[in-house]
Amino acid sequence: MLRAACRVRSEAATPYSVLQDFDNRSIPRQGPPRLARLRKKMSAIGLAGYLIPRADAYGGEWVAPCDRRLEWLTGFTGTAGLCIALEKRAAIFVDARYRIQAGLQVDRRAFETRGIDRLNAPRRKAVSTWLAENLEKGSVVGYDSWLHTRKEIGDLRSDLECGGLELKAVANLVDKIWMDRPPPPLGRVEPYPIEYSGETHESKRIRIANSALGGKSKAVLVASPESIAWLLNIRGSDIQRTPVAHAFAILNKDASVELFALPEKFCESARRHLEPNVCIRHPDALAGFLSSMSGPVLANESTLPDWIANRLYAAGVDIEFGDDPCEAPKATRNSVEVKGAAEAHLRDGAAMAEFLAWTHLNASKGITEIDAVRQLEKCRIETGALRDISFETIAASGPNGAIVHYNVTKQSNRKIRSGETLLVDSGGQYLDGTTDVTRTIGIGNVDPEIRMIYTLVVKGLIAVSQCRWPSGKTGIELDAFARYHLWMAGLDYGHSTGHGVGHFLGVHEGPQYLGPNSRAPIRPGMILSIEPGYYRDFKFGVRTENLAVVKKFTGASKKGDQEMLCFRTLTRVPIDISLLDLTRLNECERAWLNEYHASVLEDVAPRCSAMAKSWLKSACAPI
Repeated sequence: MLRAACRVRSEAATPYSVLQDFDNRSIPRQGPPRLARLRKKMSAIGLAGYLIPRADAYGGEWVAPCDRRLEWLTGFTGTAGLCIALEKRAAIFVDARYRIQAGLQVDRRAFETRGIDRLNAPRRKAVSTWLAENLEKGSVVGYDSWLHTRKEIGDLRSDLECGGLELKAVANLVDKIWMDRPPPPLGRVEPYPIEYSGETHESKRIRIANSALGGKSKAVLVASPESIAWLLNIRGSDIQRTPVAHAFAILNKDASVELFALPEKFCESARRHLEPNVCIRHPDALAGFLSSMSGPVLANESTLPDWIANRLYAAGVDIEFGDDPCEAPKATRNSVEVKGAAEAHLRDGAAMAEFLAWTHLNASKGITEIDAVRQLEKCRIETGALRDISFETIAASGPNGAIVHYNVTKQSNRKIRSGETLLVDSGGQYLDGTTDVTRTIGIGNVDPEIRMIYTLVVKGLIAVSQCRWPSGKTGIELDAFARYHLWMAGLDYGHSTGHGVGHFLGVHEGPQYLGPNSRAPIRPGMILSIEPGYYRDFKFGVRTENLAVVKKFTGASKKGDQEMLCFRTLTRVPIDISLLDLTRLNECERAWLNEYHASVLEDVAPRCSAMAKSWLKSACAPI
């Protein structure tokens, strides 16, 4: 958020802000009575089932308080999930990242938890199978067409029709029973300076219009706030952690834009920045504008709300479905953005060094997970450049590390104990880049099995970091390098190896990622995380994560006739070598670690306090 750091400083009771609160928003006992009220609304309009996604109309990973319908109904606070309410049964569908969390947060007498193999099967298959097993033919399942994409509903409808079930768009039933629902956000929108973006929005609009609208399509409907923020060089503050504004945009052939967002969000400088070729219109004008369009309209089926698609079709407007034309260019950094990202990681690396030095100094003094989160936020704020954290900091000690997206609360908070690991996954939002780094720290004498697994995870990180691959390959090929050593030990993890990272935008960005279902080519300029891990239920979890930018391989040893790509690591944070089983590292892996740590020491130490410098020298010592 553009003004998050300043705002929190003024409101905090202590010298340093707490960007992250530790309140437990999950109250499982509220689920059953709320579910009963929902069922009354369903029965009144003849629905046998109703879908409640963890989503808003804009498809974001993080949603405003007014859009936390799944959380309000069930108590589940994760960033991905779907609840289905039937007359007698209800289920919440989550992937492996949230399996333990969902079981702890929902009332299991009211909601059964259903796992989804996110890496190998689409969610809709699990959903449609469960519905077919629990509903009679002819039953009608309702949904809010704003909260599901055209592709999601199209695929699910196709599956359900095979079983004799019907999907029907209805008004949102949760909103009808959520009496104290918060109002929509009114976050300020500001221009994003050229010194950070490296390209004017005039240039971007012309470039995208020329590339996307050369055929029959007359306009592009952009439904992703992150794509809009990139295209127009604006940043917003409608939601925490991701600096975007809730908006829809239509890019015309002449490169002009109709931007549908609340006008009062735009400061005067943002209005001047967008004039004269970007027209800000009230969201209430969207329906009429869609009905007046002539097609075809280009849109991404995977981000377009079903409501908008229905409106266009009702007006006789053809839709040409294709990729979001902003997505790949947004993810492919220009030289200014790459330089900015590198600087952001040096700044963030110094903050992390201060934090890790503090942790090693104080771990034996009874510090807690909340203490760790607060200290890390303090270190980042002291850089003077932090705008927000890029997601809720994960500081998970011992068994909490097995919860992949663990968020500490006052109720779950525990002391960091000797003989355990502390998994810290965190990041910062800076004007020149977004960071995301995970380190697993050994506290005292850690069990040899955990040390072995940690070493296999680090070996996977090194393998991907060292990899070279032919241009045009996707994350499918690279994902296996990270898992190989774990696989050889009969181990694995249930999440992707890596995701794209935005440029002062979302910490999770497409189309690039490292995983079994990745289809987008990995291109020079893209930034990805590399984060293998392992999690043992209610025992421990380990993960190590760096961010790296893709570049052309130009090394002296280059051979062959193909253009090869490779990674350049951006993250500058020591990896805990005291937790490694050094006997399992080969000479190449040792050399990579020594070279990496030498660069960390050289690049980060000049930015650190005397205490952190002293710790860095030890943490970065050659092995």
